Amino acid sequence: MEFLSNKKIFKFWLPLAATWLMMSLEGPFLAAIIARLVDPKYNLAAYAVAFSFALIIEAPVIMMMSASTALVKDYSSFKKLRNFNFIISGLITAIMLVILIPSVFDYIAIDLINLNAEVEKLTYKAFFVLLPWPGAIGYRRFYQGIMIRNNLTKRVAYGTIVRLLTMSLSAIILYNFTILDGAVIGASSLSAGVIAEAIASRFMSNGILAKIKNENLSSESNLSYNEIINFYYPLALTSLIGLGVHPMVTFFIGQSRMSLESLAVLPVINSLVFIFRSLGLSYQEVGIALIGDKGEHYTQLASFAKKLGLTLAAVLLIIALTPISKIWFSNISGLSDLLTDFVKIPVIIIAIMPALTVLISFQRSLLVTFKNTTPITFATIIEVSVIILTLFVSIKIFDLTGVTSAMIAFILGRICAVVYLSFPFNKITNHFKTSSE
Repeated sequence: MEFLSNKKIFKFWLPLAATWLMMSLEGPFLAAIIARLVDPKYNLAAYAVAFSFALIIEAPVIMMMSASTALVKDYSSFKKLRNFNFIISGLITAIMLVILIPSVFDYIAIDLINLNAEVEKLTYKAFFVLLPWPGAIGYRRFYQGIMIRNNLTKRVAYGTIVRLLTMSLSAIILYNFTILDGAVIGASSLSAGVIAEAIASRFMSNGILAKIKNENLSSESNLSYNEIINFYYPLALTSLIGLGVHPMVTFFIGQSRMSLESLAVLPVINSLVFIFRSLGLSYQEVGIALIGDKGEHYTQLASFAKKLGLTLAAVLLIIALTPISKIWFSNISGLSDLLTDFVKIPVIIIAIMPALTVLISFQRSLLVTFKNTTPITFATIIEVSVIILTLFVSIKIFDLTGVTSAMIAFILGRICAVVYLSFPFNKITNHFKTSSE
């Protein structure tokens, strides 16, 4: 058995972490572009609503990277998962087309969300431009998973560079040479970026596809479509449930003490925390790709995960407790002195989240690898339920500020999910230990 050193794990993980970090730059860049155009308030609001729609709709294909990393072992499994991906992406695109029917969209945007007429009009345009988004996301994540499985994580990062360059160039050109609305420019740039990344990912996978097409023809897997569905639908549900919690959090914060201040600082805190969380989220594919068919690399991966989680949490806590906090929130993020002081306690509370993210990503990676994905969905249901219950109790009974309640809720929810997953996770790891004795 080949020894898996921390250096090898780090070299495999680093491009995936860089990919997540680069993607986190998209939002601030496009928001800065939109803010410099006509009617920035309406356009920023419309872009945010359209993007949130697109995120929820794309949820079923988000886990396609994990699926292809785990399941594409030969050309037969490649073809079946590719066909499955096409069907899912097609259904999602069809749903978007239904939503774009004017009467349907008006009902959602005006009757349910209560958008004003100008924002609703801009949101419709931006959402229409995002029509290619879910299909392109599913396509590129499918091929990215294949590259990860074949130890080509640098190519995943190269694809993200193509995406960011295309997105940035599109935004700059549209900003300087068109009279399009800001929300439309933002959505157009996003669509152009993911389409370019999808195409690049497909081309970078050519060598892998040629290899798996010509080898193991006599011993191809018998992966069936029923197995793919049973494996994948818990992952899709996990994404849908996880993304669905964000509107609920906003709803509760809107009814809290100091709600305006809380809503103002929430995206700023989330953007900082996401930088550290993203480094943990990227560890899921690392675990899936490197754990081994019999879990032979579990010990090394678990050791690296502990070091990574503790390091990320420690750095975020240092930022929260030192003058770096003021530099980030005041000088960089542009918050007032009052709001900068307001975020200190919430950031201290949420500082442990990167460590919990690494832990749950590693837990999920083992469950995905050994095709026991149902507990992942139940863990997400538990996490969301605890978040909602904590928000209700902390805001309605203890009258805490909204953002503090949200940070407590996120931490308690994640802890409960981790505890729940520890049971099926430990069952798998105990099997490793028994087999090796």
